[in-house]
Amino acid sequence: MSARILVVDDIEANRRLLQAKLEAQYYTVIQAENGPQALEVARKELPDIILLDVMMPGMDGYEVCRRLKEDPATAFIPVVMVTALSDTEDRVRGLDAGAEDFLTKPVDDFALMSRVGALMRYNAVASELRQRQANGLGGGLDLESTKEESDQPARIFIVDDNPRASARLAAVLREAGHTVVTLAEAGTMGDLSRLGVDLMILSLPSKSFDALKLCAHFKVTEATRAVSILLICDPEDRERAAKGLEIGASDVILTPVDKQELLVRVRTQARRARYIEMLRRRVDKGLELSVIDQLTGLYNRRYMMSQLHQFMQRSVMGGRPVSVMMADIDHFKSVNDTYGHDAGDEVLQEIATRLRENVRPMDIVCRPGGEEFLVIMPETPGDLACAAAERIRRAVAMAPFIVGRAALRIQITVSVGVSTITGEQDTIADLTKRADQALYQAKTTGRNRVESTAA
Repeated sequence: MSARILVVDDIEANRRLLQAKLEAQYYTVIQAENGPQALEVARKELPDIILLDVMMPGMDGYEVCRRLKEDPATAFIPVVMVTALSDTEDRVRGLDAGAEDFLTKPVDDFALMSRVGALMRYNAVASELRQRQANGLGGGLDLESTKEESDQPARIFIVDDNPRASARLAAVLREAGHTVVTLAEAGTMGDLSRLGVDLMILSLPSKSFDALKLCAHFKVTEATRAVSILLICDPEDRERAAKGLEIGASDVILTPVDKQELLVRVRTQARRARYIEMLRRRVDKGLELSVIDQLTGLYNRRYMMSQLHQFMQRSVMGGRPVSVMMADIDHFKSVNDTYGHDAGDEVLQEIATRLRENVRPMDIVCRPGGEEFLVIMPETPGDLACAAAERIRRAVAMAPFIVGRAALRIQITVSVGVSTITGEQDTIADLTKRADQALYQAKTTGRNRVESTAA
């Protein structure tokens, strides 16, 4: 997976060194030599990752990072701080500014490529979800609401066969308000989806299990694939940690574990996990909105047409016939005129309820628009479709509709037209036109009746 990476450093030799390393792995490199230029280039080019030097004249890396994260256009670009500073306080300050990680000069090739790879996997998921939102499948996420939700305490599972070490980590995290379960407390890995885990802390030095195999297992298992994994490793075990990042771990922290660095890294990973989850929820909601009629909860015309196409294709390729039932509320305009549009909406909602209660699980109930409803009946010949339509007609007419604050009792009936596919030359337009013609016949011959072109 390639990427466009912005390298920001005031020393040209440093920029060219990182450029050579990254281009050797087929990444595309963009350069900036100071903070203001970095902000301008980031907004214009929207790189996939930013490698940002800390010690720069004028505007240092911390300030650049803060401004990037405050700008909606660049807030979601992962930032890795690159610095000669190695104190924990410097790392924590960078992570507090919004950076995803730190690389220490001289930059280790293996650590650099592993970190870039891990960030690219995260960015690929986030970018795809944001693109779906941009295409109309969900509302946008504003920075304030995202930050407020993602900063909530995390649910953490610690996997370490050293009870004392895991207890110490748990105490630090619980003191900060996080919900923590250790392997010693749980007794087994069990069903992590049941625990609702945001983050897993996995100890590489554990002797009783292979931490990298566990990491790989969690990343290919559906229930735990989205859970962020923070690896704890010894300083001399960097290669295994880098391998863990390649497998799918999100971050690494070295022993001895510093309390402040642990809290900041946990917060960063929890934010990312929550952000991805929020994007997924918004996209799922957008998908639902794109096929569901919001008033009645039935499927809309868009979904109706796609399903009709599939069932008709299946029918002409040797499957059983598909029928449709088109229903229209009798004298619905007089309901709106007499009782108001709110009462009319209640009638539409009750019609939808009675339809759902009187069809099979395999049938698809739709509201193409207005007071018109359509039921797709797969594997249903004309005679059975007419019997189902008559059952629905009686269900609507048998009991009055209770509407409004005054609990008015209104008698409602529907007229119904039924049609069935006739052969491989039949189209959706043909099928629905015949149902509409049958419906018109039901209307003109007295209403509150079923007519069919398929009987």
